[in-house]
Amino acid sequence: MPSPVDGSIWGSVGVFGGTAAVVRVAPGPNPPATALAEIYNVPKPYFGIRGADIDKQGVVWASMGSGHIGSFDRRKCKGPLNGPKATGDHCPEGWAFYQYPGPGFQGIGENSAESSYYTWVDQHNTFGLGEDVPMSTGNLNDGLIALKDGKMIVLRVPYPLGFYAKGFDGRIDDPSGRLEGPRAVDDQR
Repeated sequence: MPSPVDGSIWGSVGVFGGTAAVVRVAPGPNPPATALAEIYNVPKPYFGIRGADIDKQGVVWASMGSGHIGSFDRRKCKGPLNGPKATGDHCPEGWAFYQYPGPGFQGIGENSAESSYYTWVDQHNTFGLGEDVPMSTGNLNDGLIALKDGKMIVLRVPYPLGFYAKGFDGRIDDPSGRLEGPRAVDDQR
């Protein structure tokens, strides 16, 4: 995910049974010789990053196997961002977690059984909920789940066989708001 803030490249590491993380790579003026990589581990009890995306402020949003949408904001880090003291566990304050709706599993704390596969950030308000709204696939909710102003909004897709999206994206074909469709017949033939 290219950051619109500083040109760095972000990715997610979704390890089950191990430590999940987000990774930042700053290419530098002569990559790969000048590239600098940083890793930020997901703090316990949260786990299992799946798909992730980035917003216009450089905040990374990710679907979590623990039944949450997680965000990582590097600007909140208090310690060193790289170097020998940047162990991966050096910025828990950069993380925030929001529980998906629905029941959870016993024995793993506050969680949801929601098994979201992917999170996408609507940077340009293509969906109509506002800019930079993270949205996740809501596979056990038969739809999509948006995080708007700290609240989860479930958008159910009325499909007779259930709705299971692996990913999604948005686009605006005509910024004036006109619907695109078959072209009107040109009267000047």
